[in-house]
Amino acid sequence: MRRAKIWLALIGVFILVGGLVAYGQRAQLRTWYDGVMGRDYQGSGSGSVTLVIAPGESGVDVAANLEKLGVVKNSDIFYRLIASQNTVFYPGTYTLHKQMSSSAALALLSDSSSHIVYHVTIKEGLRIGTVLKQLADATGISLEKFQSAAKDLSAIGVPSSAPNADGYLFPATYDFDPSQNAKDILKTMVDRCYQELDKFGVAVSDRHKVLTMASIIQKEARQTADFYKVSRVFANRIKIGMKLQSDATVSYGSGGTTVTTTDAERAANNGYNTYVRDGLPIGAIGGAGSLAIDAALHPSTGTWLFFCAINLQTGETVFSTTATEHAAAVLKFQAWIRQNPGWNGN
Repeated sequence: MRRAKIWLALIGVFILVGGLVAYGQRAQLRTWYDGVMGRDYQGSGSGSVTLVIAPGESGVDVAANLEKLGVVKNSDIFYRLIASQNTVFYPGTYTLHKQMSSSAALALLSDSSSHIVYHVTIKEGLRIGTVLKQLADATGISLEKFQSAAKDLSAIGVPSSAPNADGYLFPATYDFDPSQNAKDILKTMVDRCYQELDKFGVAVSDRHKVLTMASIIQKEARQTADFYKVSRVFANRIKIGMKLQSDATVSYGSGGTTVTTTDAERAANNGYNTYVRDGLPIGAIGGAGSLAIDAALHPSTGTWLFFCAINLQTGETVFSTTATEHAAAVLKFQAWIRQNPGWNGN
């Protein structure tokens, strides 16, 4: 008799536990039942379907769209499942299959591999033409569309007073959604640029000046430690009214790609020729990274007025205070060029 009571107690416990488990998994069990009864698809489906989840869309919206696309058979069944799990959907474009069970569709939506993104890394110092081409290659959007979007400065958040969008497309790694067009992508990069400037406390009225200076430092400095020293050279020159004489700005203004410039290029009359123009050029000459922005705002302490790279391969640079010291460094640079004919690195 005692043994029978023990068994009855155990059976009661098993029933209770089983009931609690079933209650906890009631949505999944209901989904399975719906599949058996033909109210939901079964399996992982086939083919390929693209689902776009827009910002602000609710689970009801997602469920309805999945039914319209033929992914799930019944939006109510899918919504009941996501509600039971407190599922949160993130905006983006996703790849699913036709005729999936609700549980399979939910699992795939929760899998990062189904989220379609265009991954692109834009390096520091690149000119806008190169940036736009890399974006076109990464996203499949035509280069012409990016070029057109880049010209509409106000639409992408660039001041209309800027000569172009160069310097405003912040160099970083981005994940773009296929639903974004060329304008959206460029605006994202401009917004990222302003986020970086805000981090350094740059006033809106100073953004263009800081980006312009930072872009020159980005192109002229060849070693990390030199960024702040190059910044000091340019700051010292501006302070005493001395022209910047940056070959990087001359090359940009003439459409060149090398670190060396010709007498004709250095005499050209354009807004970027700092051999002719006083102070900064009219705009940035490429995308400056965080280091260059920091250097533009916090130059090293020093009296240097000149710098000259004497080895373009290693980046070794000599900083000088007097013209005599600088002339000696230039001779070393010229000797290196003779020993390395055809060098065209930037």
